[in-house]
Amino acid sequence: MIRKPITGDEALSSVIDLLVKEAVLVEPLADGGVRCVACGHECRIKPGARGICQVRFNNSGKLYAPWGYVSALNCDPIEKKPFNHVLPGTDVLTFGMLGCDMHCAYCQNWNISQVLRDSEAGGEPQQVTPQQIVALAGQYGARTRSVASSYNEPLITTEWAVDVFRQAKAAGLMCMYVSNGNATREALEYIRPFTDAYKIDLKTMRDVNYRALGAVLDRVLDSARTAHALGFWLEIVTLVVPGFNDSNDELRDAAQFIKSLSPDVPWHVTAFHQDYRMREPANTSARMLIRAAEIGYAEGLRYVYAGNLPGRAAAYENTRCPGCGTTLVERHGFRVRSNRITSTGRCPDCQTAIAGIWM
Repeated sequence: MIRKPITGDEALSSVIDLLVKEAVLVEPLADGGVRCVACGHECRIKPGARGICQVRFNNSGKLYAPWGYVSALNCDPIEKKPFNHVLPGTDVLTFGMLGCDMHCAYCQNWNISQVLRDSEAGGEPQQVTPQQIVALAGQYGARTRSVASSYNEPLITTEWAVDVFRQAKAAGLMCMYVSNGNATREALEYIRPFTDAYKIDLKTMRDVNYRALGAVLDRVLDSARTAHALGFWLEIVTLVVPGFNDSNDELRDAAQFIKSLSPDVPWHVTAFHQDYRMREPANTSARMLIRAAEIGYAEGLRYVYAGNLPGRAAAYENTRCPGCGTTLVERHGFRVRSNRITSTGRCPDCQTAIAGIWM
């Protein structure tokens, strides 16, 4: 169904530049320039130039965006995204493209996200249509109830994601973004009719650290506020990196910000491991994650999860009722062992409503 990877003597940029369509998220400027509004950089791009993401480019006064391929396509547990309050125990067909608007030194998917910046990255496109992706979701079986745009940064390939999501919605599937959150209102409003859930990486609460990764803190915070106000189901993830963002003060700031959106927004604190160009910090310990989770609860969040260390922070892998404290969804890593949440989204013991998408 999916054709072979595209290979050849041409530079990768020359290959993927053929797999595009005219962008929707764009505003024309004078002298053939354009302003791209797919991500928070809002690049002003002259004819013949590329945006920061390297995959959106101006050709003769028109902005082109990636379309018609994937660099990764897998069926994953939904808890891997991670969404703990969306259809627990189901699978999500996840697709990604190439490129990113950031350059995180610890990126686990750098092989596809950094392909046009790093000569050692070797991701390749495989041509596919939206119809083929949705058909593949059906072939994976009844547990596959959603599709997600992930792996690289989906904001920079939004036109493609929306075309896939249109087909997915028609087939009765839920749709979700797994994003760094460096969004614009224009992009969020464009995807909202087709997108149910939105995951944001809140990487740090210090602007100087965000700028080192390639974004601006206030833009990400504003995007999170906008996504929540627009009605996406929102979950937030912080990769806890020793010496980078793991101080009690910074974790407390993150928890307080999330609570300002709603105490019902789940916060996932996940474990860093040495990868790509960040080899200096030690890997995150279970004790660090438990400390972060306890800070989240102390600041008034109702749902805090410790991830990436299965079984080592067991109590914080589970969903507990904020009313009576009983365990409602028991997990080990990405595996759901039991789910007691009722079909109406309530605790069966005390009838407290549990925020999320359960059916």
